[in-house]
Amino acid sequence: MQSALTFFYNLTAGMGFASYGLAIILLTIAIKAILYPLTVKQVKSMKAMQEIQPKMKELQEKYKGNPEKLNKELAILYKEAGVNPLAGCLPLLVQMPFLISIFFAIRDYHYVQQPPSFLWMTDLAQPDHTYILPVLSALTTYIQQKQTTSEMNQQAKMMMVFMPLFIGYISLNFPGGLVLYWVVSNLFQIGQQWFMYRNDPAVVRKEAR
Repeated sequence: MQSALTFFYNLTAGMGFASYGLAIILLTIAIKAILYPLTVKQVKSMKAMQEIQPKMKELQEKYKGNPEKLNKELAILYKEAGVNPLAGCLPLLVQMPFLISIFFAIRDYHYVQQPPSFLWMTDLAQPDHTYILPVLSALTTYIQQKQTTSEMNQQAKMMMVFMPLFIGYISLNFPGGLVLYWVVSNLFQIGQQWFMYRNDPAVVRKEAR
């Protein structure tokens, strides 16, 4: 990943405007594009599971004293709905090595250009002391979650608040380049999810509300 980042930096340098910030953006877009088929499978599986949540709760309540019967009924429900509970996990597991590697690659990257400035940031190797990137990381995380959450139960509502705040908080101490990657990745994911569900009736009704 560090070699890839260096490649994109050299690419921007060859165009006459050497920029590590732009190199991080190009690397992020390249990775998201490569992983797009897995993202499609993961997001669609998550949405499908959310759509059958009400029926799952009914079965759990009806057979709460009979685990064996509950498992059989859930298996039937999954089959009828054409849903595989593991389908959303497997693509994520495949993506994890990429996500972990780019995390450490950007966090521990040795910039040749010192300091590596970008837009309002004077040094991508240091935290963004203007707090713009941490706020954007929290905001884009919230929007991304909202896109894929159809049933707002109490647990989902708590996660909608906790996760963005947590991401924003840890972003305060992360290098600006790493948070820039997270924000761009979220924006790209938001665009991908909008594209995937732009004709989904359930999403249209949700946005109309």
